[in-house]
Amino acid sequence: MLAYVYDENKKMALKDIPFPEKKSKNCIIKVNAASICGTDIRTYRFGSNKINPPRVIGHEVVGEVIYVGETIKNVLVGERIQVVPAIGCGKCRLCLKGHTNLCNELKTIGFQYDGAFAEYMEVPSDLIKQGNFNKLNNQISDEEAVLAEPIACVVNSHEFLNIDSDSTVAIFGSGFIGSMHIELAKLKGAKKIIMIEVNQSRIEKCKQYNPDIEVINPIKENLYELINKITDGYGADVTIVACSVGSAQSDAMKITGKLGRISLFGGLPAESTGFIDSNVIHYKEVSVYGVHASTAKQNRLALEYIIEGKLNVKKYIHNIFKLSDIKNAFESLKNEEIIKAIVKP
Repeated sequence: MLAYVYDENKKMALKDIPFPEKKSKNCIIKVNAASICGTDIRTYRFGSNKINPPRVIGHEVVGEVIYVGETIKNVLVGERIQVVPAIGCGKCRLCLKGHTNLCNELKTIGFQYDGAFAEYMEVPSDLIKQGNFNKLNNQISDEEAVLAEPIACVVNSHEFLNIDSDSTVAIFGSGFIGSMHIELAKLKGAKKIIMIEVNQSRIEKCKQYNPDIEVINPIKENLYELINKITDGYGADVTIVACSVGSAQSDAMKITGKLGRISLFGGLPAESTGFIDSNVIHYKEVSVYGVHASTAKQNRLALEYIIEGKLNVKKYIHNIFKLSDIKNAFESLKNEEIIKAIVKP
């Protein structure tokens, strides 16, 4: 079968690989749709020490079950499922409290297991046993459902932020994740939303998708003066750093008001340090939160938001690529020509 493989040279290439092995405790899905994540782009550009090659990458996936091992009772052939890729051990203190995404033994589709950029994908026994999947009905398309996993990560972030109708929310980075932060902040009834972005083409896309929000380009405008003006001198109530830029973390500390909340959504390279001014936390009583991956519960909530029409993701579904054309999808994302790509074998 055709698959996009990360190899020993830290490069990706389309290859013909064997069909997934049928086992008594696993399932196999025909991949209907897989979307490319920012993490996939970083792996494409720089490689990843978290992946043991050769490995099929891709972890945002929807597919149709075509094989079920004889010991599996909670999945049927023909069912369409959305996969929750981060798999905890199911036994540790964090897993038992529902924080499976923070398990010390965490394994992830596309990292420790072969992933979604292929015609078919194994759904491992641990994932099935722990219920890390959601069955889909005809109320949601493959293209919408495949976006539930990144949206679930945004849901995870917002659980800490307490956004309400009195909140001014500032967001660094207008890629797909930043856009989903906009959508969820709107859903929570945020009073004002401010997008901070330096890429002019992304600014235009952001205005197209969300014409009702403020947009600041800190290269062309004075970020601090504008935030001060927009917030009547109070600063943002909530600031979300949805990009992997250290200076954005530093700026987030400066523009967030007293008793504000900051979400550091975009991870930085391991060697990056020193962007957080702890005196801001101390004197302004600011709370800073990290966020990593998502749980099955958060994925279910993301799907519910889409099905119920609370999140309009259709307006972001424009760039669909065949698996045979996946390199062009990666190049388009790397060059910031588009903000999201969906791959369909």
